[in-house]
Amino acid sequence: MKQGATIADVLASLPEEERFILTLNLLKGMSAAEIAATLGVPQRSVDVVISGGKARLARLLDFPPSV
Repeated sequence: MKQGATIADVLASLPEEERFILTLNLLKGMSAAEIAATLGVPQRSVDVVISGGKARLARLLDFPPSV
């Protein structure tokens, strides 16, 4: 991702499903359980998308890895 990219820029570059789930979680404050219930999918699937998506956001924004 280019220097000075914003979270919005990086979110826009993600696949639609991942972007949607991360937006619900990070910007709307919904839990994985709430997202899973809303979308009618297993919570574990949402957990995986959130975990991987947060890691990808950190990489693309050049944040240090979380401990």
